[in-house]
Amino acid sequence: MKHSQRKIRLAWYFYDWANSAFVTSVITVFLGPYLTSVAHKSAQLSGGLFIFGVYIYPESLFSYVVSLSVLLQVLILPFVSSIADLRDLKIKLLYLFAYTGSLFTISLYILDEKTITYGVFAFMIANIFFGASIVMYNSLLVEIANPNERDKVSSIGWAFGYVGGGIVLGLNLIVIFFSSAFGISNEEAIRISFAVAGVWWLLFSFISQNLFKLPPSRINNRFDNNHKNAIKQLKDTLKNLFKNKNALLFFIAFLLFNDGVQTVIIISTQFGKRELNLSIEFLVLVILAVQFLSFFGTLLVMKINEYLKSKATLITCLIIWSFIAIYGYFFLRDEIGFVVLAILISLVLGGTQAISRSIFTNFIPRQREAEYFSFYEITEKGSSWVGPLTFGLVLQLTKSYRLAILSLILFFLGGIFFLLKVNFSEVGTGELE
Repeated sequence: MKHSQRKIRLAWYFYDWANSAFVTSVITVFLGPYLTSVAHKSAQLSGGLFIFGVYIYPESLFSYVVSLSVLLQVLILPFVSSIADLRDLKIKLLYLFAYTGSLFTISLYILDEKTITYGVFAFMIANIFFGASIVMYNSLLVEIANPNERDKVSSIGWAFGYVGGGIVLGLNLIVIFFSSAFGISNEEAIRISFAVAGVWWLLFSFISQNLFKLPPSRINNRFDNNHKNAIKQLKDTLKNLFKNKNALLFFIAFLLFNDGVQTVIIISTQFGKRELNLSIEFLVLVILAVQFLSFFGTLLVMKINEYLKSKATLITCLIIWSFIAIYGYFFLRDEIGFVVLAILISLVLGGTQAISRSIFTNFIPRQREAEYFSFYEITEKGSSWVGPLTFGLVLQLTKSYRLAILSLILFFLGGIFFLLKVNFSEVGTGELE
């Protein structure tokens, strides 16, 4: 591999290293339990929790906020991405979105019961821009790796992300563990963790940008100022997606199973805190362990994929995810049970997503990468809306976290059903230009 190509891939890996701080410390670990606690305090102050004039059950607020932010992504990202493909703005937009999202993440430091409406708004904006940056990031995988390399490159990117996210989570754990020694409250330590995650995302995005220089031969130089062309291209993409049976089936499968995956990630800490009464310090330790175990889990799935076909590997991962939902309902009762759950998740978490991403690249026509990945991002890294919405509604209607987590098995089984119908032998594998 040429030195310039290694540098480009390193830059690509470093953005996963950068943004995983937001996924791990904000979405996965701290915001769910903290926002729920703040929501209860706000409801007590005002006689009920009303966000933008709508009554919300405090336990469901976090799920609803995640769902709404991703629903807004669904409306915004395809159009923005079609313009990126037309004008080849992927790298510039990647870092513009990253810097904006990271700044709003830093502003979560002021979130408390008195500023809850702003906190909800800031997180939604941060998550929208995070999702937008991931669309651009994923679309660049086609530019930096040939089809026979994408499983490996995609897996290494995920592995980088787990290590980066784990380091930030470890730093935040130190702040929380020694908060009294620092003369701050536990709540303030959590708010500092939001800011640290935002600063990490901002800093390493800057480093990644300065490394990311694609050679001119791989850049689409078309430029068009007419937004109507972007709309036309978006319509053409949708038509092509619906005409391609295998692409459509895989996309439906992915929407289902990865929405379940992302929901498990998003609500795991909230479940441990609210249902099992586990301490936030214990939960952070476990999630920290998951970050580093997932690094090895991703590489393990990558090795297994060398012997099995991608389809068989992915279905095997989804069977394990289905068992995780069943385990959460019937057997998860205490700290030991939560550790077992964490080990199961770490085995398949990164591998499921890395293999899915590399498979999806084979369905994408050249110069439509950002557009196709804008649809993919509807339920990609840290982003899903049907799963959290389902979880939140079941929780609000039944007041049962266990029934809410069991409902997620439908996403995994549905994903397996549609995945079995995909004919992978007909999937395109065009080389890089």
